[in-house]
Amino acid sequence: QVQLVESGGGLVQPGGSLRLSCAASGSTLDRYTIGWFRQAPGEKREGVSSISSSLGITKYADSVKGRFTISRDSAKNTVYLQMNSLKPEDSAVYYCAARTGPGATIVSALYDYWGQGTQVTVSS
Repeated sequence: QVQLVESGGGLVQPGGSLRLSCAASGSTLDRYTIGWFRQAPGEKREGVSSISSSLGITKYADSVKGRFTISRDSAKNTVYLQMNSLKPEDSAVYYCAARTGPGATIVSALYDYWGQGTQVTVSS
């Protein structure tokens, strides 16, 4: 069973950047499709991005396309979410999750393992 730990959140001004990390233990991340999700107070959890286990195919929500980039570092057993041109509406708790299925997807119900989340706040 894989355990996931997110890091890299914080407070950033609009237009700024952050890089979130999702570090795994207990198993190699290459075996899993990894997704990033976010949840703002009073809102439903939203899928942000995903990278597939086999071919590294990526998927993004329309709201972050062109601004966020997901990547995988197999040597570090870590998946990253590079977030640029951040907006106040990007503020949320960000979670990474893992699924054993091969396809990239941002449907949260398809994920089996979840981290505890990291807070991202975009504000001036």
